Amino acid sequence: MKDITIKLSLIFRKEFKKLAKKYRSLPFDLERLIESIQENPIQGTDLGNKLRKIRLAITSKGKGKSGGARIITYAITVREDGIEVTLLTIYDKSDQENISDKELLDLLKQCGL
Repeated sequence: MKDITIKLSLIFRKEFKKLAKKYRSLPFDLERLIESIQENPIQGTDLGNKLRKIRLAITSKGKGKSGGARIITYAITVREDGIEVTLLTIYDKSDQENISDKELLDLLKQCGL
């Protein structure tokens, strides 16, 4: 079985903190997502360049995955038996519809990836 390590980027932490003030259930929702990623790190929509977009339902928002948050992840294989998944950013679907290719490249640069 592969060892899966989950990291949170500084950008993710900053954006998560803002959203968690608005949505009280977000820490619990994120905890469930992290457990899910540890079971299956390859989930969400493939954006290319090892990036994926995962839809996250925010329980306290009450709109399901389609109206919840989006999390951009970056996965690298650290060694044959392990994968490292970095949560790069999170955004509220009602605040931002999509993330552009340019924003994704900028995000990778800001995170040093």
